Amino acid sequence: MSDGHGPPPETPSGWSAEQPPPYSAPQASPWTAPGTPEQVPYGQPYGQQPQQPPLAPPQQAPYGPGPQTPYPPHPPQQPGYGYMPPPALRPGIIPLRPLGLGDMLDGTIKLIRSNPKAVLGLSAVAALLASVPLAVGQAFLIDTMGSALNDPESFSSSSGDLTSLYGVAAQYGGSLVSYAVQFVVVTLLTGVLTRILGRAVFGGNITAAEAWRLVKARIPALFGVVGLMAVIMLVPVIVFVLLIVALSLNASSGDLGWLAGLTILFVIGYICYYLFFRTRFAFASAAVVLEGRGPVDAMRRSWSLVSGDFWRVFGILLLTSLLVGLVAGILSVPFTLAGTLFGMFGAGSAATTIVTAILIAIGGTLGAMFTYPFEAGVAGLLYADRRMRSEAFDLVLQTAAIEQQRQGWVHASADELWHPSNSARS
Repeated sequence: MSDGHGPPPETPSGWSAEQPPPYSAPQASPWTAPGTPEQVPYGQPYGQQPQQPPLAPPQQAPYGPGPQTPYPPHPPQQPGYGYMPPPALRPGIIPLRPLGLGDMLDGTIKLIRSNPKAVLGLSAVAALLASVPLAVGQAFLIDTMGSALNDPESFSSSSGDLTSLYGVAAQYGGSLVSYAVQFVVVTLLTGVLTRILGRAVFGGNITAAEAWRLVKARIPALFGVVGLMAVIMLVPVIVFVLLIVALSLNASSGDLGWLAGLTILFVIGYICYYLFFRTRFAFASAAVVLEGRGPVDAMRRSWSLVSGDFWRVFGILLLTSLLVGLVAGILSVPFTLAGTLFGMFGAGSAATTIVTAILIAIGGTLGAMFTYPFEAGVAGLLYADRRMRSEAFDLVLQTAAIEQQRQGWVHASADELWHPSNSARS
């Protein structure tokens, strides 16, 4: 606007129309802060200065005293333009809002730190039970191979030992027993850790004994889920092996090439098959423990929660597996390598075999002790995230957390909030 002294200054490029004029613009009058003594009016002589002709009063004094504000008010901020929403309520290991990958990893670490005796203690027991049979089998196998290295002339007899019943038992017996033990203990551990996590979301701690008391009624359903998963995963392998055996019996030496190619294609396809169903049924255990569902119903529930966000769930689970596998390898490789070298160069002694088995078992226990709770924790928090996103479950959690904070403690009834009837969107 004009102040009576000439045309208004040009607005610099890039300035909003709501910005005030540039500071280089000619001023209509000296600026006066509100509350200062009255200024000499225009045209009034001051001291011995010559009389000045009166100036025309300005049409508007944008920066002069009066009720006008020096700068126009800023428009209200909108989300996306510097808007910062208030922080989400966080009574426990996670904020009660939809989660990102960082929230899940941080929440899992907080779960372990908040209840280390229950989480790491149970994980260590489960890892030890699963590692010992495998370590014993590997120790006997390393002892046999070490004897062949120390006495090359006995290599042929050692090769015969490896293919004998004793050798087969040493190679595969420990692995089979380890997988059977792992099937049992990891299933139980997953249920217990899921129950501990369900309480930790609200900031409550739970002992291993209390968690076991709450979970033991759901053990049959947990084994049902794991059994159905085993059937889904093993049936294609069994069918393919039988097919390859049948084709090999009737194939000539020239047909071995395309049989090998068929095997490679099957391996690639089976990896995709495994990852697909592993992702689809990732929340079945949580649905059994926290929602009280049966095996089939829990698998349907998991399939429904993953629908619409499959690739995100798949990516988070895959990245978590890679991370924990890397850390577990760093923890276990030194002990496994030391046990292998010790057994190879000290073969033929019962004491050496025992030490080798102990070192390998320690390495396997350390790696699995970290892997089990971390994978279970991320899967449980991812389950909570999917319910927040698809069912507005964060509103339920926030309401319950506010009431618990008002009471000053986390009641055991918080476990019932995970039932699907409490979802904001049924």
